[in-house]
Amino acid sequence: MGLAAATPGVPSPPRVLVVDDEHAIADLIRLGLTREGFEVRTAPDGQAALPIVDEFQPDVVVLDIMMPRLDGYGLTRQLAGDPRRGVIILSARDETRDRIQGLDLGADDYLAKPFEFSELVARIRALLRRRQPDRGEVLSCGDLQLDRRRRTVTRGGQPVDLSTREFDLLAQLMERAGEVCTREQLLDAVWGYSFYGDANNLEVYIRYLRLKLDDADRARIQTVRGVGYRLGPA
Repeated sequence: MGLAAATPGVPSPPRVLVVDDEHAIADLIRLGLTREGFEVRTAPDGQAALPIVDEFQPDVVVLDIMMPRLDGYGLTRQLAGDPRRGVIILSARDETRDRIQGLDLGADDYLAKPFEFSELVARIRALLRRRQPDRGEVLSCGDLQLDRRRRTVTRGGQPVDLSTREFDLLAQLMERAGEVCTREQLLDAVWGYSFYGDANNLEVYIRYLRLKLDDADRARIQTVRGVGYRLGPA
């Protein structure tokens, strides 16, 4: 069955696909998100989710890791790279290496089970805000140029391939180039929620940016000990 036609002048509700082989959890999330105004569908595993993604075109996919046939990591890998769609991993596996692996594969966020439903809703809404059309601004700092509309970055005129999260983090640093951005400010702006327990995610993505910007000496992305980071022109 195809998507229902939108009423002229009335924005369509955000679409969320929940992928989890624990049917009770998937149904609870579906009911809760429906009450919050989302259009929601569910799938029992990654393999079943793929045709639903093509037909339903969800704005956000919330998925578990441990699933039969195609697990959450495999599904994340297949969904990564589409800037119109966000991915939130929802899993009982809460080791740092699990978080890093999920984020490295292209997930936008990682929430451990058990979780507060209100926090899941807040993270989904924050992710949707971050994926709204950008303002078309072009930011420059030294030999770096960032085009927010085209979501491109060049260094010395050469393109730099960044993930969605890396792009958003660099944009925040470039908006305040020369100023100190605290860890809390970056987490709020890029991760979209006041949940500072995930500060390790920030350090991981700062490391990714330094590698891609050839910033081994940390002259460009400078660490301000105990406070945060500052973007310099070097």
